Amino acid sequence: MTAIPFRQEVYYPESDGQPMGETDSHRREMTDLIEALEDRYRNDPQVYVAGNLFLYYAEGDPRAVICPDVFLVHGVAKRQRRVYKLWEEEGRVPAMVIEVTSRDTSREDTSQKKSCYERLGVEEYFLHDLFGEYLNPRLQGFRLVGGHYRPMDLTPAGALISQTTGLVLQLEGASGLRLVDAATGEPLLRVQESKDEARREKAARLAAEERIEQEAAARVAAEERARALEAELLRFRQEMERGQKDG
Repeated sequence: MTAIPFRQEVYYPESDGQPMGETDSHRREMTDLIEALEDRYRNDPQVYVAGNLFLYYAEGDPRAVICPDVFLVHGVAKRQRRVYKLWEEEGRVPAMVIEVTSRDTSREDTSQKKSCYERLGVEEYFLHDLFGEYLNPRLQGFRLVGGHYRPMDLTPAGALISQTTGLVLQLEGASGLRLVDAATGEPLLRVQESKDEARREKAARLAAEERIEQEAAARVAAEERARALEAELLRFRQEMERGQKDG
């Protein structure tokens, strides 16, 4: 009897056990970028946006892993993932990766990660040196051409254009990196801006509802006054008629 070989399940960790070792500003920018992209593609079931998520690119080798700050994939289902396994996603690599870089991560972001993304076939790779610690200019981009990364040209305003998303990446002083719809010129909102807009919309909706209620109450009051006046006029006519009969 031939023994069936035992297949050991490969474990792909979801975390390296270390907290996100960046500043509040780095964490906030990553969150803003992820949320903005998710909102832009919320109605497209075949665009997946994530960040700070392990991406495994070689089945059976849990060491073949990379963790982009922000990435976007076309052609895969929009669903919750614990990790991104390339072989389970029909080989769909991210179309765009953004790294919010710093002096501490400079070697990894400009060498190891860049080389890995290039090998995997990530079409566009962006680096934003949030504090301007080592990159000049602070915003840089690379596009895959013939299997190799070539630097993107900055616009006169110092921005970069993403061909994979139709977005413009531009700096806004201390506010950090802003994503703008290249077709409409409309900026994608950051998390706090979305909350502020939601509050404004809620306040406007409540004010509109209050106006409607006030107008309805005013109509009811006017109708009641009209009925009361009509009843008073009716009583007056009836009294006049009785007076005429008595006379």
